[in-house]
Amino acid sequence: MDQGHGHDVGLRVEHAIMARLQTESPELVLADDRDGLLARFRELRTEFQRLRLIYQFGIEEVSTKVNILRQEFESTYDYSPIEHVRSRLKAPDSILTKAVRQGTDLTVPAIRSEIRDIAGIRITCSFVSDVYWIAEMLSTQADLRLMATKDYIAAPKPNGYRSLHLIVEVPVFLSDQVEHVPVELQVRTIAMDFWASMEHKLHYKYNAELPADLAAEIDDAARVAAELDARMGRLRDEVRPSPRARADDDRAALRG
Repeated sequence: MDQGHGHDVGLRVEHAIMARLQTESPELVLADDRDGLLARFRELRTEFQRLRLIYQFGIEEVSTKVNILRQEFESTYDYSPIEHVRSRLKAPDSILTKAVRQGTDLTVPAIRSEIRDIAGIRITCSFVSDVYWIAEMLSTQADLRLMATKDYIAAPKPNGYRSLHLIVEVPVFLSDQVEHVPVELQVRTIAMDFWASMEHKLHYKYNAELPADLAAEIDDAARVAAELDARMGRLRDEVRPSPRARADDDRAALRG
C-alpha cells in the first residue's frame, strides 16, 4: 500500500468514526474534544494495523480448529454438527467508536483488555444439542483457554435473542513472540441465526425504534424459532439419535 493511499484510508476511517459518534453519541464530539480525538486516532493508526493483523491470525487459528472438527465428523460419522462457519474482524472505526462510547482509553493495551469482540467466529448448527456439543469440544482443547461464557439460549435476551457466546483465548506464534488473542465464538442453530439476522436488519432500519406491530411480530418470531428448535430436536431423536454417543464411544475405544 503506497503512502498516499494509506493516508486516504486513514482519513476515511477518521471521518467514519466521527460520523458514527455524531449519530450515536453526539455528546462525545463537542468542538473542544473533536481535535483531540482526531489526533489520538492518527497516533493509533499504525498500531492498529498490527493489532488487526494479530486478531486476524487468531481467527485463522480457531477457524482451523473448527474446520478440522467439521471434516472429521463428515468423514468419520457421515454427519457434522457444524452447518456453516463465518468469521469477521471488527473494522477500525467500529473498534474506536466502541472504545470512545464505553470510555476505554485510546491505547492498544486498553482496547485489547476491554474490547473482547474484535475477532469473531459464528458457527451455525442444526440442533440445540449440537450447539453445546461443539462449544464443549472447542472449549476443552488444551491450547484454548475459555475466558467467558454467556448462554443466551438458557436465558434469552429481553428482545428474544438466543445464542451461546464463548470467548476463547488462542496462542498465535509470531516470529519473535507469542500473542494470546481472544476470539468470540457465537454458536447457534439455523433458526436462531435466521431470527438474529432479521432482528438486526429491522433494528438498523428503524434505528432501534421498532413500530409496535413489528416489535410484536419479531417477539413472536423468537418464540416460534425456539419452538421449532425444540420440535426439530425431538424429531431428530426419533429418526436418528445424536451421533454424540457414538463419537464418545469411539473415542473411548481409541483411548482404551
